[in-house]
Amino acid sequence: MSSSPNPAGESNFAEVSALPRWVILLFVVAFALVGYLLYASISANQALHKGLSDADKKSQMLASELSKTNGQVADLKAQLDVTSQKLGLTQDELARARGLAQSLKADQQKKDAAFQQKLSQVETETEAKFGQVNSELGSTKSDVAATKADLEATKGKLQSTIGDLGVQSGLIARNHEEVLELKRLGERDIFEFTLAKGAKTPQHIGPIQVTLRKVDTKKYKFTMNVIADDKSIEKKDKTVGEPVQFYVRGARVPYEIVVFELTNNSAKGYLSTPKSAGGPPAAPASPPPAN
Repeated sequence: MSSSPNPAGESNFAEVSALPRWVILLFVVAFALVGYLLYASISANQALHKGLSDADKKSQMLASELSKTNGQVADLKAQLDVTSQKLGLTQDELARARGLAQSLKADQQKKDAAFQQKLSQVETETEAKFGQVNSELGSTKSDVAATKADLEATKGKLQSTIGDLGVQSGLIARNHEEVLELKRLGERDIFEFTLAKGAKTPQHIGPIQVTLRKVDTKKYKFTMNVIADDKSIEKKDKTVGEPVQFYVRGARVPYEIVVFELTNNSAKGYLSTPKSAGGPPAAPASPPPAN
């Protein structure tokens, strides 16, 4: 018996065959999306595990560093305790040092005050002495001026004339007082003498030697021998007040002998030489025989 076609079955197949393509495409897209989400979830999980692993390593490193830091902190704390103990001793010593410094400062201030007082006293005394010195200096200036005027007056009293060698003499003294004035002037070296007539040995006068041989009180004349540079020089018939001149070795200006007083047996006067011409006496020489 032949089966007759099933019209209903053909109808069902036609309905299945007629499923739209967009439905199929939707399934494909959904499957791909599910696969992507699954892949993304696996990747995120792996990344999370890696991050956790890195975080764990960092945590371990931080824990190690923290432990090391804690050890260093403990060491620092111990050092700080020791330093604090030492600092306590140092502060005590510092307090004592400050006290000593304050004491020294107070003592120094007292000394400074005493020094200032003494300095003020010295300044006062110095000013007083300075005023006194100024007064004395003014008086000295007055004395010097008076002395200068006196010396000028003395020069006016003393005379100058031509000596027996024809050379202009220095100032001439006519008595003992004027000889003292010559010495005060200090222009030449002055040696006073009193000669005895007919002495057996020459008489030393400063750097020379002299023998008085003759005296004529009526004519106020005299004769003498002058011994200098190992030579004997006769000065004959010289007059009272006349400069008897002679040269010695090394002298540019002559020596002068002035007699201002005669007696029968003596002659008074002085020898005048250039400054610093005084030296050892001349060697004795045998005087010539008396005339």
